[in-house]
Amino acid sequence: MEGIMVVFDFDKTIIECDSDNWVVDELGFTERYNQLLNTMPWNSMMDTLMKEMHSQGITTDDIARVLKTVPIHPRVIPAIKAAHAAGCDLRIVSDANTFFIETVLDHLGLKNCFTEINTNPGYIDEEGRLRILPIHDFTKTPHGCNNPCPPNMCKGLVIKRLLSEHNAKKFIYLGDGIGDYCPSLRLREGDHVMPRKNYPVYDMISSNPMLISAKIHEWADGEDLERILLSLIQDIIISYNGDDDNNVSQLFEFDCKLGVLPVISHKALPKAVCLRF
Repeated sequence: MEGIMVVFDFDKTIIECDSDNWVVDELGFTERYNQLLNTMPWNSMMDTLMKEMHSQGITTDDIARVLKTVPIHPRVIPAIKAAHAAGCDLRIVSDANTFFIETVLDHLGLKNCFTEINTNPGYIDEEGRLRILPIHDFTKTPHGCNNPCPPNMCKGLVIKRLLSEHNAKKFIYLGDGIGDYCPSLRLREGDHVMPRKNYPVYDMISSNPMLISAKIHEWADGEDLERILLSLIQDIIISYNGDDDNNVSQLFEFDCKLGVLPVISHKALPKAVCLRF
């Protein structure tokens, strides 16, 4: 099998919230966040908030503690484990940061499922303070994308690199936000994009679905995510191996162990029909 690459956004895709907002709210910095919002770039604002938290005695252990309480749909964990067990190459492309993402994945037992995490650097400095920096230093060189990507990260450039490095693989991309639109445009015929229904990327794709070469599969919650993702993986495996029921069933025998729901087939949305007006 030539392979399948599944690329996930993190916030509001793997988890059910924005991890930045979750940390800020849970640690009592919502008012300060509102004061700083729109006064500086997002990464700079989060770095400033981490500095102020540190100065008030909040430790990285405190931050990790609240990250371990982020909400997640109960079907997302088994879906990711099932995709990994089926041999898929799993990646994350997110505008969160490494500390937040790795803390959550470690807690959920998912970190080893992912080959690569593309996100903003988040690290603990020599003073014990969490630093959050942009993955792309836009103050020196803009990334030059004309799509509505944040200045610190163009996810489309990440997907462009992955497509170049893994051209033979079929890609499945899952996301929810405005920043997930650019990578959706990069996907090819034969690839699949899974925009979260009634979220910004879904609305943008809906406005002109003919611009998307990949097949479009909307999803609303973790149960949809699991059902559609595992169905796509199954369909791709069948296309590689032929309709060999024994071969496919062996790849999905782990469903009892992981609690994965039986895979149910579905159809992609027709591109000629607008998903939402």
